[in-house]
Amino acid sequence: MSEIHLSERLLAIAGLAEEAERLADIGTDHAHIPIALALRGRLKHAIAMDINRGPLLRAEENIALFGLSEKIETRLSDGAEALLPGEADTVVIAGMGGALMVRILTDGASQLAQTETLVLQPQSELSEFRKKLHALGYRVLKEDMVFEDGKYYPMMKVTHGKEEAWSETEYCYGRELIRTKHPVLSDYLQKERANYESILAGLQKRLTVEEEDSAAYVRIKHRSEEIEEALKLNRMAEEEMQ
Repeated sequence: MSEIHLSERLLAIAGLAEEAERLADIGTDHAHIPIALALRGRLKHAIAMDINRGPLLRAEENIALFGLSEKIETRLSDGAEALLPGEADTVVIAGMGGALMVRILTDGASQLAQTETLVLQPQSELSEFRKKLHALGYRVLKEDMVFEDGKYYPMMKVTHGKEEAWSETEYCYGRELIRTKHPVLSDYLQKERANYESILAGLQKRLTVEEEDSAAYVRIKHRSEEIEEALKLNRMAEEEMQ
């Protein structure tokens, strides 16, 4: 077989990792990303890693199906535990909660110290995850975002190095996504604004003045203000691009 079908999410992740020559895919599941990159021809070697034996067996079957057993190996590994320092120039970690990914990056610091780039796609806790990346000594090179099956999936390509702290709005929505006026982020922000405007309008009809000081109301209003700030930054980015 010479081609593998990737979902929009996996296609975007593979796009961020397309320059890899030595790849490690942590939490590989079916090994679709290393297979896709190997079929494109640039990839010289890949390690498909997973904490569970079941996914690795499926990965091995897929790898053999595409005749890539000599190029892609599998390893049972808790995060980056089974990866040797310097063994991969690119590491992919995708489809996990943000807190779990932070744990993998923290526990695997020595294994990942010589890795040139990492492609990360956290499924939750995005603002906190971006802050933790900075705290761990990573800087963002590029961000992407796709909409698939009713869900939005942001992702990023990072490398080792310091960068200045972002604003709260940028941590929440992604500085590079805002700066490049990413169309999927713009769509997401417009829908979020309409959603939170509707929630606030409904609350304001029911709440007393005292209740508008409640933690829940303040939290929703703050989120609405963050969305407006992101849209403002988006507009500013568009003006600079013209």
